[in-house]
Amino acid sequence: MKAICVILLCAGIAVAQNPFSDDTKAAWNNVKNYILRAAEKMPEENYAFKPVPEVRTYGQILGHIADSQFSLCARAAGEKRAPAQVEKTKTTKAELTAALKEAAEFCDGVYGGMTDAKGAETLKAMGREVTRLGVLNLNTSHSNEHYGNLVTYLRIKGIVPPSSEPRK
Repeated sequence: MKAICVILLCAGIAVAQNPFSDDTKAAWNNVKNYILRAAEKMPEENYAFKPVPEVRTYGQILGHIADSQFSLCARAAGEKRAPAQVEKTKTTKAELTAALKEAAEFCDGVYGGMTDAKGAETLKAMGREVTRLGVLNLNTSHSNEHYGNLVTYLRIKGIVPPSSEPRK
């Protein structure tokens, strides 16, 4: 009986060793999945839609999200990466969803390899010293910000956004 309790206690400690990076990854997974599903839900003919001339099209927002995810996740990983230029070079639903999936997979690797200790390391970003987790949190919040744009565009077109779908 004592051995079982020790095993369970050790398992509990192992799960809680990286609570900050685990929470950061969970938030990322949430918005990542909403964005990927939003990209799939919008019909191809609406990728060029924008409600007013002064804003990005639906497709441009998706391209911007992919560009920023590549950039911020590379920064958090300490990698040098050439700008992806998705927003400026991709226009079709197939191209943009493929780029989003590629950006998500790249970021998944960075989030997945992050520990609290590594996440607490600082680096120069945005003109100041920030933690690696801070950069990943910026990526998640920026993605959430633009998911909000996507929600508006979807609703204008009469489409229920992924975050408003009934829970299974």
